[in-house]
Amino acid sequence: MRIDVHAHLWSEQYLEQLDGIGVPTLGQRGMGAGATDEELAARFAQMDAAGVDLQILSVTPVSPHVPDEAAAVHAARTGNDEYAAAVAEHPDRFRAFAALPLPHVDASVKELTRALDDLGMVGAAVTTSVLGRGLDDPAFEPVYEELNRRGSVLYVHPAGAGAGSDLIAGHNLTWSIGAPIEDTVAVMHLILAGIPSRHPDMKIIASHLGGALPMVLNRTDHQVPWESPGTPELPSVAARRMWFDTVGHDHAPALRAAVDTLGPDRLVLGTDFPYQAKAEYQAAIDYIGRTVSAEQATAILDTNAAAIFGL
Repeated sequence: MRIDVHAHLWSEQYLEQLDGIGVPTLGQRGMGAGATDEELAARFAQMDAAGVDLQILSVTPVSPHVPDEAAAVHAARTGNDEYAAAVAEHPDRFRAFAALPLPHVDASVKELTRALDDLGMVGAAVTTSVLGRGLDDPAFEPVYEELNRRGSVLYVHPAGAGAGSDLIAGHNLTWSIGAPIEDTVAVMHLILAGIPSRHPDMKIIASHLGGALPMVLNRTDHQVPWESPGTPELPSVAARRMWFDTVGHDHAPALRAAVDTLGPDRLVLGTDFPYQAKAEYQAAIDYIGRTVSAEQATAILDTNAAAIFGL
């Protein structure tokens, strides 16, 4: 089964609600990722042409991560209810990750329970940081404990916060360079905190080939033991407890580095729909078959994600 784990859908109602609580949504409009019949028909045609059976939807980076708990909960419930309705209407095309009202942990665990038990979601999606707090923040531990207890999925997507640096966001580099840097930093935060080993049944999927991780993983093995001596295991060991989507903007050397460094069994198909759409949607899939062996391509495209989600 061909599953695209990195795809987005935002209704106008959800975007207006996020705008109202201070989460900017300008970059999500007019992209073909809405919920109208016309937009869905165009999406399904692209999926069919590319041989994609399912997309796993996530609201990230338009996540309900705001200081006001009531507003965050209301927005998370709106997004999750809309996704549940989309899956119910198109069960052969969609599954969904839950949005969580972080940084409000008790409310997030409550909404996670509702999303998994009542709405049938396949995990939770969070951004690489939450209002400036890293995913290694001990306060988030109850969320990871619940996902681990259930053997469920944590999907990590860039926040679009420039990794907290004006050297990125202040120089118009938020998405071109900032996003993969955020991926890299978030994965290393999880690893240094021992989260993958402490929660071995929580299946963590990171975006964009893990950012720069394939290029620097050996370096981290050499540096971390003296720079962060409390790290419970080598980063190369911890990284291979996780999975990484293939959104690499069709750059074959990057994909080869990820396969060689992380292993083909650690990679799953992602497209970043709608930001790679139409010809780019097809290219996001075709570059995999052109870059790796047929056996590796089959695993990456058609079997790894199915095993993660039990589909």
